[in-house]
Amino acid sequence: MEAQRSNADWMGSLPPVLSALPLSRLAIPGSHDSFSYWVDEKSPVGPDQATAVKRLARISLIKKLMKKWSVTQSLTFKEQLDSGIRYFDLRVSSKPGEAGQEIYFIHGLFGTRVWDGLVEINTFLAHHSKEVIFLDFNHFYAMDSNHHMYLISRIQEIFGSKLCTKECVENVTLQNLWEKQQQALVFYHHPICEIYPFLWSGNKMPAPWANTTNVHKLLQFLETTLNERAKYGTFHVSQAILTPRVKTVARHLSRGLKNTLVHRNLPLILNWVKSQKPGIMGVNIITSDFVEQVDFAATIIELNDLLLEDKKS
Repeated sequence: MEAQRSNADWMGSLPPVLSALPLSRLAIPGSHDSFSYWVDEKSPVGPDQATAVKRLARISLIKKLMKKWSVTQSLTFKEQLDSGIRYFDLRVSSKPGEAGQEIYFIHGLFGTRVWDGLVEINTFLAHHSKEVIFLDFNHFYAMDSNHHMYLISRIQEIFGSKLCTKECVENVTLQNLWEKQQQALVFYHHPICEIYPFLWSGNKMPAPWANTTNVHKLLQFLETTLNERAKYGTFHVSQAILTPRVKTVARHLSRGLKNTLVHRNLPLILNWVKSQKPGIMGVNIITSDFVEQVDFAATIIELNDLLLEDKKS
């Protein structure tokens, strides 16, 4: 917990030469399926799942097993923020059959209300005025235009003047955001984002996905996509995650994601992270499952020291 607390203000502690750089050139730690530290095994199976899974999930044991594969984080939003995580991967859905427009986090099973998660994040920002976060709403399920309007109004209500308005990615520096007292960049992968000045288009936050269980294929994919990022002029997410296939789940049903894929492969992934460098041609945002398992956030934050060495030389 001491290490987590020490990273709560890492952005505000950067030397001026780094806080003047575009955020797209800094190394920033993020989490994959950031909200999934709690999912409700008593809730219905989400609309992000196939019909066959929904049928199977009528058996209560199946939902308990689903939970083992749906949870990709152990830390709450507050704990992730304290540990230094600044990018959040968010997938959301309405609850079919529920009255009103309430929106929930979702990954196989429903999580908490989006409202509650965003309030927790905003509370952190209120106490750490120089920290900046990226909220990436990249999957929407069972949502019509009314649901989107409801969610966007909640985002606006919670963060208010902290929301960063859209501009050229290269102009977004910590110093500029501090001057404007803005702390939240919201990416919204839906055409409705064009109407709102504080919703950034999803194409400004590409997050190529390796979709593999093989750690060596993953690392090769991360290298390839990094080499292609410079030409786009965007932020960039390196998803350092392994994705279970159906047969992976079937073979290791009761073990879950952490014990099957994450635990043994995170050290190799961390070694790859340690070999990286931020900058125009380098890494920007790096995400992982179970970010507390290794010194994930601290290792990424320390990569920014390499930029300092460049300046000195």
